[in-house]
Amino acid sequence: MTMTIIHNTAENRFQVEVESHLAVLDYALMDGVITFTHTGVPSPIEGRGIAGQLVQRGLNYAREENLKVIPACSYVARYIERHPEYQDLLAI
Repeated sequence: MTMTIIHNTAENRFQVEVESHLAVLDYALMDGVITFTHTGVPSPIEGRGIAGQLVQRGLNYAREENLKVIPACSYVARYIERHPEYQDLLAI
């Protein structure tokens, strides 16, 4: 499934709209550290890999911007555990 993930800097989140439902990856940014705080995918569009794609986009953004990552959201923490190529981004 190809999606266009938007980086909504005004709302501090990565987002994608699928079938009129908004899925998000919220974050806080301070002093070179991005803290991913919440991943939300509405139930009608769950199970399609949307959360994973949002997290991948967020982590790639962190790498591009030389940011360290704090995975305050449990989904993001599990994603990083399962994808060791992102573990070097961890601030902790």
